[in-house]
Amino acid sequence: MRSGPFAAAAFAPAALSPPTPVTTRAPDHFALFGIEPRFAVDADALERAYRRVQEQVHPDRFAAGSAAERRVAMQWATRANEAFQTLRSPLKRAAYLCERHGAPIAAESNTAMAPEFLMQQLELREALQAARSDREPASLARLREEVDRLREETIAALSEALDSLHDYPRAAGLVRQLMFIEKFGEEVAAAEAEAA
Repeated sequence: MRSGPFAAAAFAPAALSPPTPVTTRAPDHFALFGIEPRFAVDADALERAYRRVQEQVHPDRFAAGSAAERRVAMQWATRANEAFQTLRSPLKRAAYLCERHGAPIAAESNTAMAPEFLMQQLELREALQAARSDREPASLARLREEVDRLREETIAALSEALDSLHDYPRAAGLVRQLMFIEKFGEEVAAAEAEAA
């Protein structure tokens, strides 16, 4: 029997069982990698845990197995990849934690934002428009710095809301703000590429 997050399933070719569907509550992405369900994640520990899981479930290990064993190995490997992609991204990890604690992000339907945040976004968009029109690299660099600062502040606020206060509705609002910031950051990067 192998040890690790899948010790119960043993992962010997004869003992493979389909992964729990993502729609159920257990095991969640954190449990899959054997790490504490927190927003603040040690990126190196997450990477090591991901590699351990992939070593256990990689489809190549089951190439000589039956079609069912290969299919189940592929399901587990896919689930591990999806979980890793979610947990390594601060935005996706925060959204995942909110959803797991009953605070859906609902970005498509819940567009409520603080007036100060919306005003700030309007001002940033106007500054981006002006910098694009002027093809001013220094202005674009300042906007990128501002985006980086806003991202860091929002991630710090998310860490506090999720790990210290356990205020998931507040965190869901911060996730929506971070989505705006990330999108704006992409627009600034595109404008910098055009100006180069």
